[in-house]
Amino acid sequence: MAELINIDLGRRSRRLRVDTLVKLRWLALLGQAIALVVTYYGLRFSLPLGPCLLVIAASAWLNIGLRLRFGRTERLEDAPAAAMLAYDILQLTALLYLTGGIENPFSMLFLAPIMISAVSLSGRITLILTLLMVGAVSALTFRHYPLPWYPGEQLQLPLIYDAGIWVAIVLGAGFIAIYASRVAVEARKLADALAATELVLAREQHLTQLDGLAAAAAHELGTPLATITLVVREMQKQLPANDPSEEDLKVLAQEVGRCRAILGTLTSLGSDTGDILDEMSLGLLIEEAAGPQRDFGMRISISKDGEDPEPICRRNPGILYGLGNLIENAIDFAVSDVRIATKWDSQQVTIVIEDDGPGFSADVAGRVGEPYVTTKTDRRAKTEEGSGLGLGLFIAKTLLERSGATVKTGNRAPPETGASIAISWERPVFERGTRGLRAGLAAAAVKPVAGFSPPSGDSPAPVNPRKS
Repeated sequence: MAELINIDLGRRSRRLRVDTLVKLRWLALLGQAIALVVTYYGLRFSLPLGPCLLVIAASAWLNIGLRLRFGRTERLEDAPAAAMLAYDILQLTALLYLTGGIENPFSMLFLAPIMISAVSLSGRITLILTLLMVGAVSALTFRHYPLPWYPGEQLQLPLIYDAGIWVAIVLGAGFIAIYASRVAVEARKLADALAATELVLAREQHLTQLDGLAAAAAHELGTPLATITLVVREMQKQLPANDPSEEDLKVLAQEVGRCRAILGTLTSLGSDTGDILDEMSLGLLIEEAAGPQRDFGMRISISKDGEDPEPICRRNPGILYGLGNLIENAIDFAVSDVRIATKWDSQQVTIVIEDDGPGFSADVAGRVGEPYVTTKTDRRAKTEEGSGLGLGLFIAKTLLERSGATVKTGNRAPPETGASIAISWERPVFERGTRGLRAGLAAAAVKPVAGFSPPSGDSPAPVNPRKS
């Protein structure tokens, strides 16, 4: 799981596009120009129209320069994007300075760059931009041109009113920065975790497909090897006695035989994708998921409780990976024992994984299964360097739920200690798409397969050729 942390799961795609900033600025400039024209010509309020239009023109020229310099799809790093938003704050400051300071109703537009930064940029950059905005608002509180009003009249608002506007803008910016950044961070974490889930599932499916590719390769190489074998035999028949090349032909024949044996092994791997062997019983599913975890010195006990027939399912990489991850996680925190209990009836199939460790702590119990929730340092008495981020549990939970399961986490009932994770399927959902396993098991009962023994609670995991 550690290798997934360093993979770029779409972070570059979340950077601000130059085209987005340019379009937003054009929209802002259009609104500023309309407000100036309506105020000056419609309401006939007095204001320094020339300097105001000059400030708007400067931003328009900047937009034109950005459009010529960057393509529509180019994205900015955090520093250039922060500089662009800082310019927008300063441009709005200059425009408000000429039109009444924070007494101007459009002073609320200071919140727009802060919100964009909180959603798209880092918290440190958002804090810097917020401090810049607070400084600009503070300066406009005491120094600004008079608020545009009727000619010959001047609207003078009391200082306490200006202070109230200052407090409202600053608190609004702080609230938007915290709220929007938290929502954006949660969305980014969820997107990263889902992307990691897709990578894991794709990897498991790719490994499953390798068997079919190996069988196809063996089939294609079989014909030329047969031809080589025939040619070698004919050459051996035609050689005179004591010919120096006889030993070389023997070696060649041996190597051809080795190649044919290897191709036979590959062909047998490919046959695992048949209808019967593509299905597995509940016990075999547990054994295959728990098998790789038996080498860590932890006792794994498996119990089964249910009436015949035992549930069967199609081989699903997502279920195998999810169960394996949960079992591995239980082993990480167990003191000496991990229990896997399977129960089934005609309606439901349930797998319960329990350990005898400290269990989930109270502060994370309600958030287990969410991405990037650290659990190892909470559940262990000893702190581990590089503890988990909860991404593995999230991926396992997501893959199991995708198969139709319901996953519930909690702690074992006192006086027992440890965590308990229950995975439940409706039996028709668990057995969906299965056909021939029971017929295959019946045939196996008549003629045992060499090297295969039925799974049991204390038996080692069966050899899986896909993992060798």
